[in-house]
Amino acid sequence: MRCLVSRSACYKWLKQQSSQTEQRLEKLMELVQEAYDKYEGIYGYRRITIYLNYFRQAQVNLKCVYRLMKQMGLKAVIRRQRYRYKNHSPQHIAENVLNREFNKDYQAMQVLLTDITEFKYGDNRKAYLSVILDYGTRQIVAYKLSKRNDTQLVKDIVVQVEKDLIPGETLIHSDRGFQYTSHFF
Repeated sequence: MRCLVSRSACYKWLKQQSSQTEQRLEKLMELVQEAYDKYEGIYGYRRITIYLNYFRQAQVNLKCVYRLMKQMGLKAVIRRQRYRYKNHSPQHIAENVLNREFNKDYQAMQVLLTDITEFKYGDNRKAYLSVILDYGTRQIVAYKLSKRNDTQLVKDIVVQVEKDLIPGETLIHSDRGFQYTSHFF
């Protein structure tokens, strides 16, 4: 097989130096790789361009960085989309009768305060403590510990104090969380 390129042209091509543009692109490729590694592949071509222009004073265009990253096979890591919780409207909201008047003296079983506290333990495990406090005597009259934060937890502690409630007088005050806005409560 014969080559159609002359011997002198071949040696000229071998001895030629890279142009200024090629040298600039090689330097930019090093900077792009450095930025990509520094931010662990999180940055895409837009943010790498901002990084190069602002912090490295490289004066480079978005399209140039895009083309170089494509040539180098660099792609940004795409984050998983977060779950968006829906805000549910409360089923039933009781009137705020107590209205933050905690400085008054109340009789026993006249005002009961309730809330739920979350405890973290072990490897990402949670426990929920629901408590009812008698504001008149400042004593805990009922409590329940559960692995689930649901309305059943609140129902169980209300059932514990149900026999001691004074009909028409006992006021149960809560922070109006989702457990306390259900129809049961």
